[in-house]
Amino acid sequence: MPIRVLPRLGTVIRDELRTLWAEPSVPNPPVRVWRDWVLLAGGLTATALEAVLREDVVWRPIAVLLSIGLCVATMWRRTHPLAMVTLAFGSTIVLTLAELLAPQDEPAGLYSGLVILVLVYALPRWGSGRDIALGSAILIATFALGVFADDVPATDGLAGFVFLTFPAVLGASVRFWSTSRSRELERMRSRERAELARELHDTVAHHVSAIVIRAQAGRVLAGADPASVIETLEGIEEEGARTLETMRAMVVALRDSDARAELAPLGGVADLERLTRTPNAGLPITLQLAGPLDDLPPAVDAAVYRIVQESVTNAIRHAVEPTEVLIRVTGESDRVRVTIRDDGVVATRGASRDGYGLAGLHERVTLLGGALNAGPCPDLGWLVEAELPHGRLDRVHPRTHR
Repeated sequence: MPIRVLPRLGTVIRDELRTLWAEPSVPNPPVRVWRDWVLLAGGLTATALEAVLREDVVWRPIAVLLSIGLCVATMWRRTHPLAMVTLAFGSTIVLTLAELLAPQDEPAGLYSGLVILVLVYALPRWGSGRDIALGSAILIATFALGVFADDVPATDGLAGFVFLTFPAVLGASVRFWSTSRSRELERMRSRERAELARELHDTVAHHVSAIVIRAQAGRVLAGADPASVIETLEGIEEEGARTLETMRAMVVALRDSDARAELAPLGGVADLERLTRTPNAGLPITLQLAGPLDDLPPAVDAAVYRIVQESVTNAIRHAVEPTEVLIRVTGESDRVRVTIRDDGVVATRGASRDGYGLAGLHERVTLLGGALNAGPCPDLGWLVEAELPHGRLDRVHPRTHR
């Protein structure tokens, strides 16, 4: 039995290594953020202070230049993680070899050189599988050479290895969390697109059925009342135009042909009154409707309902001590504006209720040619604002959010 298991285990390990090697780097990493400049300033300041105040620095000019180089290398850690690790740890290897050739009483280098751990973190966080494999080999070689050169005891060597690899484990964990969140957001967007496509399919089926019925009625009346045929053809033309309008929106929305949605129909603006009367954990809800809202396209009508439904749910779940939720839906000649605001306290300043549900709604609104924003109010509470087209969908050019 063990003889059979070993080849399978070897195959599994080989496949996993191939998968790791083929893993692409994180797309579109940020080139520079404010934290980079703070890190650079802090590293350079620590280097200058240490170079001036410490008296036991070995090879002072070389140590200072190396520390400055490590600080500067952090500026490219996201876009070129393998190159920065190679330069930083390659320099460390050269310095260690120099110490072997010319032994000193104290180890060369500055304590501020610990900024190199930021590069260890960045390697699995931003690099490709190839970068991670090659960079890890460089890290292990540098560590092994340092242990050999300093004749470090086994326990100290193990502690040093844990200290060196901890940033890498942290970077890999952050990457896994970020990737999982991105996939979940994409899954919610796909589900919203499938749901929108289902609604559009139902609308098209309704229009096509009306066209068929009018055509059959026109054929029956053609002999008895020829004048009524003109009216029937006008009705068919109108229904056909509506069908084409909805079909154009459907082509935009249908991106995942394998997605499935629930068959329960969604509500619309006419159902908002019922939504506000539903028991909501004792939270009063005020609904204000204004302007023309009776002739909305079906997809827009359903989107308004979903925005209100999701926003009210978020207010109930996340708002701290809210006293009221105010919903305002305003119809204009070419736009429908939706505003939902609660007066609850944001639990953590800067925390966001803009989770997977609103991410899906953002996808739906964008496909329909609108815009959606959500965030904390300047004074108190949470505000969701959406703007959707009121007229024909085929006149709207959906904006992409990617």
